[in-house]
Amino acid sequence: MNTFSKKALFLFSFFLFVFSFSRADELRPPSDLKAFDTPDDGGGGVTFSWKLSPHDREPLGDIDGYEIYRKAKEDSTYRQIDFLPDNQTTYNDYDLKDKTQYSYAIRARKGEEFSGYIYSNYVSPKPNWFRFGRTNVLLMLLVFSLAVLLFIRSAKRGKPLFVRKINGLDAIEEGVGRATEMGKSVLFVPGIGDVDDIQTIAGLSILSRVAHITAEYETRLICPVLYPLPFAAAQEMVKSAYIDEGKAEDFKPDTVRYVAGEQFAYVAAVSGIMFREKPAANLFMGAFYAESLLLAESGQSTGAIQVAGTANPEQLPFFIAACDYTLMGEELFAASAYLSKEPLMLGSLKGQDWMKIILIAIVIVGVVLETLHLGGGFFTKLFVEH
Repeated sequence: MNTFSKKALFLFSFFLFVFSFSRADELRPPSDLKAFDTPDDGGGGVTFSWKLSPHDREPLGDIDGYEIYRKAKEDSTYRQIDFLPDNQTTYNDYDLKDKTQYSYAIRARKGEEFSGYIYSNYVSPKPNWFRFGRTNVLLMLLVFSLAVLLFIRSAKRGKPLFVRKINGLDAIEEGVGRATEMGKSVLFVPGIGDVDDIQTIAGLSILSRVAHITAEYETRLICPVLYPLPFAAAQEMVKSAYIDEGKAEDFKPDTVRYVAGEQFAYVAAVSGIMFREKPAANLFMGAFYAESLLLAESGQSTGAIQVAGTANPEQLPFFIAACDYTLMGEELFAASAYLSKEPLMLGSLKGQDWMKIILIAIVIVGVVLETLHLGGGFFTKLFVEH
């Protein structure tokens, strides 16, 4: 080999070394980008994953993170949708159009330096028929439904279902009887909630039972209502109760009254009814707020027997102080079944109670086993969507 060839080989080797060194120092992209429809969702989601850039770990040097780009198949360019910090290998993209194909690109960034892009396959989000992460909810729903159906079946067969004594509900018939003896009326206040409040629905259910009793005893009933929809519902319930008792002629149009459309105007109207009519029994059943003490004290000053019920815990102290009997929390919702003794309601109530007992037992056993590291994480996963 002559001198010229040796020099040329030396220069070629030198430039190859320099090129290799510069390439080794160049910021390299992540790899193996894969996109797929997000499992167990209702559609509109794509999940994709990748392997970290070789520079995304010590001692080669850290990076700032990864830029995420997306492109629908009909689009011409990729658009950046997010930036993730380093050491991230997965990303979930939501709120996409189902059956539309999307492709993703990702590159690493370190300061003002960027790696090359890597691209994913096209993928279309779609809704899934079953969400396996919520299997626990399905199992609990099945157990609850089975319990309710079994207790309804038992009630229909005439098997007595035990429901603990609730003095406040027993006092309702006592109050109506007192009003009948004194020749006075019964005032029923179904709260100040609209029909979208479950407490209002519970109060109207109790109103239906009270209307049956007042119709049977031929006692005058007064029911002032704050909103139009509960007014219409209450009017139909009371009218149906009088028809069921064969006392349709005793129903008066002013039994259910639409008295006001504002909270404290309603309180003033109801208080006026108390002082003018002086009903022998005041029943407060439903959603109550700042007006609770005003109503209860007004009724107490007239000497009426008072029974109240609400699921708002901050109002219970006022009712307890000013009323003769108070239904607390779930007692309000159990009132319809307690008063009517209908198999459907009783079965549903007992099914709910047993489901609560089952859940409490599972929680207690789970806490003990997980604390002692004997549960293997089963009870934790049972109550957590995965």
